[in-house]
Amino acid sequence: MRKVLVIGSPGAGKSTLAQQLGVITGLPVIHLDRLYFRPNWVEPSLEEWISIQEDLVQRDAWIIDGNYGKTLDIRLQVADTVIFLDFSRYVCLWRVLKRIKQHYGHTRDDMAEGCEERFDGEFLRYIWQFPHDQRPRILDQLRERQQRGTHIIHLRRSSDISRLLQSLTTSLGTGKHRF
Repeated sequence: MRKVLVIGSPGAGKSTLAQQLGVITGLPVIHLDRLYFRPNWVEPSLEEWISIQEDLVQRDAWIIDGNYGKTLDIRLQVADTVIFLDFSRYVCLWRVLKRIKQHYGHTRDDMAEGCEERFDGEFLRYIWQFPHDQRPRILDQLRERQQRGTHIIHLRRSSDISRLLQSLTTSLGTGKHRF
């Protein structure tokens, strides 16, 4: 386990899990939101973003959190482990609303400088539609990657995350690095 991809709906807990995995494994954590956005939520061109992704995946080891569907395949092709946080839209919306309330007007640690937390109706709509619009495509991509030998971990509840982290902590203590 050297290249770990954490994906899922906004609000599923990707950044939090990536941070926890980084602490346990010692692997460097890369938050795609920090790299994607420029100050004031300015987005890079698709060509620039593809180039950034191609450079990132060449690193020896990483934990990357984030979806970015147009470039997801670049990361999927190289990841040896993919963790899909597949939580209900209600859980994800609740978490994002709590996050907005907590960080409103401030930049979170996992975001690019100058991208202050804000209320964005379109973003909330994206979360609501994620199970319909994004999830089927992601599941198809994960099935394909699993057939090619990528270790896929599909988590549906917070308790699944707790078990995963406990299992990983135990396995690293015994020298077994696969969870």
